[in-house]
Amino acid sequence: MAGAEVTEVAVVGGGPAGLSAALAARRAGADVVLIDENAVPGGQLRKQIHKFFGSRAHHAGVRGFRIAAELGAACRAQGVALWMDTVAYGLFDHTLGVAREGTTSTLTARSIVLATGAGENALAFPGCTLPGVMGAGAVQTFVNLHRVLPGRRALMVGAGNVGLIVSYQLLQAGAEVLGVVEAAPHIGGYAVHAAKLRRAGVPIWTRHTVLAAAGGRELEAVTIAALDDNGRPVRGSEQTFAVDLICLAVGLTPLTELAWQAGCRFAYSGPLGGHVPLHNADMETTVPGLFVAGDAAGVEEASTALEEGCLAGLAAAAFAGRGGPELEAEKEAARRRLEALRSGPFGGGRRRAQEEIVKGWLKCSGGRWQ
Repeated sequence: MAGAEVTEVAVVGGGPAGLSAALAARRAGADVVLIDENAVPGGQLRKQIHKFFGSRAHHAGVRGFRIAAELGAACRAQGVALWMDTVAYGLFDHTLGVAREGTTSTLTARSIVLATGAGENALAFPGCTLPGVMGAGAVQTFVNLHRVLPGRRALMVGAGNVGLIVSYQLLQAGAEVLGVVEAAPHIGGYAVHAAKLRRAGVPIWTRHTVLAAAGGRELEAVTIAALDDNGRPVRGSEQTFAVDLICLAVGLTPLTELAWQAGCRFAYSGPLGGHVPLHNADMETTVPGLFVAGDAAGVEEASTALEEGCLAGLAAAAFAGRGGPELEAEKEAARRRLEALRSGPFGGGRRRAQEEIVKGWLKCSGGRWQ
């Protein structure tokens, strides 16, 4: 093992939440090390070629990969130490075990922000292990990062924002998208994304599911069917299509292994993707000095991850003894921006789910934060 290093704030994860946290903590005066297993910072933003919605404060009209580049450049300009191609494999109190440059070492920090993102959910059906069945994130990586089209005749499973957006990106890349299958009775994503697909002639079949995929050495066909009110396939409704790509966009699960290892208390939240570390309104977990942000704190959107990262970074800097009276005002401004993102028909459910997580934290902590 190589030597041990020390910093004031360590951030694990170089996606939108992690970059935002590192930048906020550094601007508050803390020495910051950001750790990410990839060669280039940006996380999922690097795959997002579409323009963001919302307000100017949330990068409306800017493509995700450009936001990633801007945040990475800002971190470098501010003096954040970017440890790329580095894996944080363990968390022992306030010390991270890291694998870097062919050896292992430790990094001890006064406060740590876990912005470790989320993993794609799988869907089990006969034939689901055939080559050609893959997650939407993997398809985005092939198409938007490596310029490789993983299939030419595709079926999308899942009509949330990820499924709708990746379907359109497959069209842009030259694939034929035969349709989008959604088990729920309604489309889960934004109407604007669904409308773009429909204008392109792509049907969206709600109350439908995949019955089976078929093929020899690789995917060759898929059979779908309608669902009745009890979620059971309707006999006689089966349709079979020749495809070489089934793309699964069936949800994400927070990646929280380090938080579990650190002894954080958790709660299960369906709207937030699964087990989520309890945290307060500063994004601090039940382990003092350990913060979470982004999908690791509950799966939401990139704009939310950016604001949670900002809030966690500011709070982590304060825990490390940095920042002045203005820092509290900055945290409050970040909370107000989060509230704005969690309003309306799409955001209201996530706001209530996050409120339950904070209530759980208060219950575990005896209300000490307030």
